[in-house]
Amino acid sequence: MNFKALKHFFVQEIAGTFDAQEAEALFYMAVEKISGWRRSKVILNNDELVKLAEFQLYQDVIKQLQLGKPIQYIFNEAHFYGLTFRVNPAVLIPRAETEELVDWILQTIGSNHQNGDLLDIGTGSGCIAISLKKHLKEWNVFALDISAEALAIATLNAKENNVSVQFIAADVLEYNNDQKFELIVSNPPYIKEDEKAAMHANVMDHEPHQALFVRNDNPLIFYNAIADFAQGNLSENGYLFFEINEYLGQQTVALLSTKGFTDIVLKKDMQGKDRMICCRVAR
Repeated sequence: MNFKALKHFFVQEIAGTFDAQEAEALFYMAVEKISGWRRSKVILNNDELVKLAEFQLYQDVIKQLQLGKPIQYIFNEAHFYGLTFRVNPAVLIPRAETEELVDWILQTIGSNHQNGDLLDIGTGSGCIAISLKKHLKEWNVFALDISAEALAIATLNAKENNVSVQFIAADVLEYNNDQKFELIVSNPPYIKEDEKAAMHANVMDHEPHQALFVRNDNPLIFYNAIADFAQGNLSENGYLFFEINEYLGQQTVALLSTKGFTDIVLKKDMQGKDRMICCRVAR
């Protein structure tokens, strides 16, 4: 079998789970990991024969994709803000909208702060903290998570991306200290239980629910706790950034306003959804 035939076989086998465009993208991702070929090389050499041992690996990937397993978990790897991260079912797969949050933070901070202390709450794979540390080299970066398994992955990711991040094992709903931070950022759980029906099966069946869902009767529980923490732990002129539920933008703004935060900005992502908030604490 050559690569042209392999592509047809691969796409057809997962057609019941993914649309044609998704299936083709997954094929090229698999080829890069298994055969070490980029898309352009496959296109230029599609009559090249596939090695038998590699074909067996493609079959295994197909079987897992048919079961809805995300390809990032199949290869234990995801790309985020130009970096590569290890991932497994203990951590969420980094999303494009979270890249937008990181980009907004870096644009906002700019050259205004040459250094400072930064805390990422609910760090998961460490993608936010590690990406920010890559660009804010003089900053001291801290990252907190309740999950020991997530912190193990995040620690490995920091090492493999050659950055120093200080990890903290704690539940943000109970965490407190006296340290001051110039910036606090969080992408906490924010999907309500009644939104589960709209979630894709590969998310529901494979990604950690603890990092995704909140109860319908208290969907802003983490925003409330983090805002309270930030009131006591943000330094003067410090920033608080959140990724948010697209349906709860105004409620989140109201919560922050009630607590006395100022300069509140609700920002849409590239899809036009309310997805990010930046604010500062009044001193």
